[in-house]
Amino acid sequence: MRKTWIVTCETYLRQVKSWSFLFMILGPFVMLGLVLGITYVSSQSNASSTKVAVVSPTPQLRQNFLASHPSNIESTIKTVPAAKQALHKNHLAGYLVLTQAGHQVRADFHWNQSLDSGVKAQIQNYLTQAQQRQNYQQAQLTPKQQQALQQAPQLKQLIAKKTGAANTAKMISFWLIVTLIYIILITYASITAQEIASDKGTKIMEIIFSSTTAVSYFVGKITGILLMILTQIVIYLLGGWAIYSWALSQPHFHAMWEQYRTLISTVIHNLLNLNLLYLLLGVILFTLVAAYSGAVVAKAEDASKAAQPITLLGMVGFFATFPFQNNLDALPVKIMSYIPFLSSYFMPLRIINGTVSLETQWISLALALLTVILLAEYIGRRYQKLMLQTDSHSVWQHLFKHHH
Repeated sequence: MRKTWIVTCETYLRQVKSWSFLFMILGPFVMLGLVLGITYVSSQSNASSTKVAVVSPTPQLRQNFLASHPSNIESTIKTVPAAKQALHKNHLAGYLVLTQAGHQVRADFHWNQSLDSGVKAQIQNYLTQAQQRQNYQQAQLTPKQQQALQQAPQLKQLIAKKTGAANTAKMISFWLIVTLIYIILITYASITAQEIASDKGTKIMEIIFSSTTAVSYFVGKITGILLMILTQIVIYLLGGWAIYSWALSQPHFHAMWEQYRTLISTVIHNLLNLNLLYLLLGVILFTLVAAYSGAVVAKAEDASKAAQPITLLGMVGFFATFPFQNNLDALPVKIMSYIPFLSSYFMPLRIINGTVSLETQWISLALALLTVILLAEYIGRRYQKLMLQTDSHSVWQHLFKHHH
């Protein structure tokens, strides 16, 4: 047992101290920081150029418009020459001139491009209200008559409880889950194959196997790689929690959180439940197959070829989920959620959809765990022979050769 932990620690420390592991850990955070930074700088530089100035010879018209549209208004500009100069310097998106001729209200909007439909609707709505007030005064209507004319039809939407938000949360969770599983599986399949294949063709393996069993050495190698995977997942969880906490402390992000609270909470719940266990078992399964693939190559230089079968298997599971993203109750999804290797993709989708019982989930997990045990036992028994051989047979040739 002590020698197994020595191999585990040596494998783990060598991997986590490598530059590739550091880049793999920091990569997502650096990319997220760049995206947020570029977005912030861009929004700050364009903040002034998205504002609109309002000018009017009638102060009351201007004040009423500012009161009803407080956002994206440059209130410091009050004259047409100042507005023209700011527009020329691209400090304004445009300026609005409000006038009143007789009993008619008019608005002239000056912009460098055609009027946006949303802005046009806001201006038209204000003009309608302002003109209506003028019409009421001209007609000398009583307040009661004005109230009667303002009566509007009522439209109510009766939507199933949170259906829209729930469907959106399912879709976001779907893509996050399958993409996360695929990236981790493919990444560590290559790392595992190279880690195992790096010992091929070296005399030191004969010395190692003379002092410890092949099973102990194999278990130590796999455990070290699995600890590295757990380290990455824990760092991502802690980093995600830190970013999440920081975002809530920012006024802009806090307002967005309040708006999308239900959606974000549902997505986080879909990620941090039994799906993490499926992810872990899936990684272990693919890691074992990758280790077997790395053990059968003739020399360390063929490690990239060794990862090809497991990469192909991961791609099959990944792309097989695409046709069912809007039909998670389909029979093929139910069948593949029980098949080891594929269940890591498909059972989390059924969990997200909320149409699978807890007993069914544990049955699928039990099948995956049983496969892990049997596969580890099979590879462990053959590990010494595979590591000491020098032929160049493929994975499939070794399987058929063994059974013959």
